[in-house]
Amino acid sequence: MKLLRQILKWTIIVVAVVLIGIQFIRPAMTNPPVDDRQTIAANTQITPEVSSIFERSCRDCHSNKTVWPWYTKVAPVSWWLADHVNDGRKDMNLSEWGRMDKDRQDRKLRQICDQVQDGMMPLSSYLPMHPAARLSEQDKKTLCDWTDKERERLEQAK
Repeated sequence: MKLLRQILKWTIIVVAVVLIGIQFIRPAMTNPPVDDRQTIAANTQITPEVSSIFERSCRDCHSNKTVWPWYTKVAPVSWWLADHVNDGRKDMNLSEWGRMDKDRQDRKLRQICDQVQDGMMPLSSYLPMHPAARLSEQDKKTLCDWTDKERERLEQAK
């Protein structure tokens, strides 16, 4: 019994030291500057409703305007979230929409609708800490109607 308590005590000490030590390994959690001329708002005919949905449900992972809550400063959560944001920005960055060619914009518009309809976006891992980001059926319809109109507009511009 005494040996078991000693092992448990040292296990707790080692885990605590590791958890404290990893706090010094910080990923970069930055928001690159935003050129307003390149944003999705400047390069599409975005409606206030769609803009509101993007703000509420997409901005943190898919723009350079990420809000980094307190828990993003705690490792290993900080590593996981920084990776998610970097991946999200790489996949589609609403702050840099104008830098994409028209064909890629068309594909991204289609993906926005497909992924929200399929429940793939926002990520289920994002929703517990951000319940307001959950999309209603009306939100999904609003986004898909808008993406359809934007895709038509892109096609007419060719």
